[in-house]
Amino acid sequence: MSRQLKLGAFLFAPGNHAGGWRHPLARPETDMDFDAYVHLTRTAERGLFDTVFFQDTAAVPSDALSDGGRTGFGRAAYLEPVSLIAALAAVTRHIGLISTVTTSYNEPYNVARRIATIDHISGGRAGWNLVTSQIEDEAGNFGLDHHPRHADRYARAEEFHDVVRGLWDSWEDDALERNKEDRYFDPQKVHRLDHEGEYFRVRGPLNVARTPQGHPVVSQAGASEAGRELAARTADLVFTAALTLEEAQAFYRDVKDRARKHGRDPEQIKILPGLLPIVGRTEEDARAKYQELLDLLPADLGIKPIARLAGTLDLSEFPLDGPLPELPPNNSAHGRQKLLVDLARRENLSIRQLAQHFACAGGHQVVYGTAATIADRMQEWLEHEGADGFIIQFPYFPAPLEDFVDLVVPELQRRGIYRHDYEGNTLRDSLGLERPSHPAQRAQQVPS
Repeated sequence: MSRQLKLGAFLFAPGNHAGGWRHPLARPETDMDFDAYVHLTRTAERGLFDTVFFQDTAAVPSDALSDGGRTGFGRAAYLEPVSLIAALAAVTRHIGLISTVTTSYNEPYNVARRIATIDHISGGRAGWNLVTSQIEDEAGNFGLDHHPRHADRYARAEEFHDVVRGLWDSWEDDALERNKEDRYFDPQKVHRLDHEGEYFRVRGPLNVARTPQGHPVVSQAGASEAGRELAARTADLVFTAALTLEEAQAFYRDVKDRARKHGRDPEQIKILPGLLPIVGRTEEDARAKYQELLDLLPADLGIKPIARLAGTLDLSEFPLDGPLPELPPNNSAHGRQKLLVDLARRENLSIRQLAQHFACAGGHQVVYGTAATIADRMQEWLEHEGADGFIIQFPYFPAPLEDFVDLVVPELQRRGIYRHDYEGNTLRDSLGLERPSHPAQRAQQVPS
């Protein structure tokens, strides 16, 4: 049987395109409308997606205010995603539910407790997208003048993850006995963590029992050196950005090799690049849809989609139709800045052309064409080890998601590279990931 694609739906309301919310078919009120999220999630579930995936930023980005509120790119207002996936768990049956939670502005005990609770509520479908935050605006909401340095953020994230995972193992699988004649739980099977590190002191145990998945699925989205290392050591799923098959293959090999060096089975880490498909009934129809999206971004916003990635350099001082200048290192998204520069140099793009690309999908791959054209690209990357699947993005909602489910999913199924039904009950089942055993169980299995 051929390899099977894994798919996540990136529900980035009001849409991934900076001007997509202005489209005649768009429902921009999705950003605050729970019923709209229910429809989107159930549509993705109808399409047998492994998971829906929610981004988060703990601030209103400055660029969302400085552009006069005319684009959805800055995402100024939307529902808090951990609360949202808890609610969605009650109205879905099979699809996974992954929420971003930053390690820079949270505490491990609270994160472990919330995500574990949602794993119980959903019957084993919860996931945590571990990020270190990218924008300076978040710092001011947590008593800081500046965002922590990139290296410090990742050092904290490494320890944060280890504390969360340790807390998820506080209870052994059979610790809750609920024996009415004897005892409610076996205290010998409940373990304190007693963690003392550089960033955290956490006693434990967690006051949520071990979850249906053992550990909820951990996703990671960093592309820098530190991000790749964190992903290889900790992640079950990696959400990345790549614009060419060669880039994707290099990242795929690198992260899988790193995972192997950490003693992990590389098949137990799934790599899903972002992909924004624009589906048409014909190639001409798809091309017209793509041009329509480009026309939705007001021309005077110019460099807005890429300004943050320029670091301290003010791109407005350079001609829009001129080449991208050398960029100073930034304290935001190292991997995404590199992708921007590499794309500009490889395709000789002007600042305006770069901004148009990033306005559409935030630097991720954009493919327009018929269902067959889009399936061709996905199949090529799957079969040539550029991806285990994709995080599918949408310029606005709900029509592009509905088109993908109705047109592309049947084409993928016809080719034998996508499921016809869910394989099990949990997100780990869908992704083909093993349920982690408890450390006490592993210790019992070691020969004396």
